[in-house]
Amino acid sequence: MRLTVFNGSPRGKKSNSKIVLDSFLEGFEANAGNSYELFYLNRLKDTEDNVKAFAQAEHVLLIHPLYTDAMPGMVMNFFEGLKPLCDRMGNTDIGFIVQSGFGEAAHSRYVARYHQKLATRLGCPYLGTVIKGNCEPLRKKPQSYRKVLEDFRHLGQAFGETGRFDEALVHKLAGPEKFPAWMRLIIQLVPKIIGNPLWDDQLKENGVFDERFAQPYVRTADS
Repeated sequence: MRLTVFNGSPRGKKSNSKIVLDSFLEGFEANAGNSYELFYLNRLKDTEDNVKAFAQAEHVLLIHPLYTDAMPGMVMNFFEGLKPLCDRMGNTDIGFIVQSGFGEAAHSRYVARYHQKLATRLGCPYLGTVIKGNCEPLRKKPQSYRKVLEDFRHLGQAFGETGRFDEALVHKLAGPEKFPAWMRLIIQLVPKIIGNPLWDDQLKENGVFDERFAQPYVRTADS
């Protein structure tokens, strides 16, 4: 199988998406004769070449992070570039992987529905969307994700054998659709008590830690 892969993370080669993808592709290539080409959508100057690669592909896999229940703008830019291929005869099948910092799979269902609609408009057989949450710490603590990355390796190996996602592994990786009420309460309380080192560090790196509780769009009596 020849697979054309697109990494839609703005972080490119330093992304959580790349770490997940590396494990998937390791499993994929464990099948004799399988090969892949990898393209990075954060290279906007290469959009035309990326669209051409899609047009010539036999099978496509696209991975991207979840940005507020949607995809990064650069991924949408790529999707819009595919418009001339809509309903073209012989378009490739396409599958997706979405990773995010959210723990509930429900957050990614919206973009998964968009994926399916996109595939329909392009006339591409839709292979499904693999969802994996809680991935934001992955770059800093990959050792804590050993079992998750092993699951992605198995997923890639099965995909390389059948051209389909293993439904049992897809279900396992998605995790809980929604947290129970007691867990949501704990998630809300813990950052208020001990803070959130992962996000706090990123806020400090970007110089906005002091504005972390800002609500610029909330209406006030004076507005």
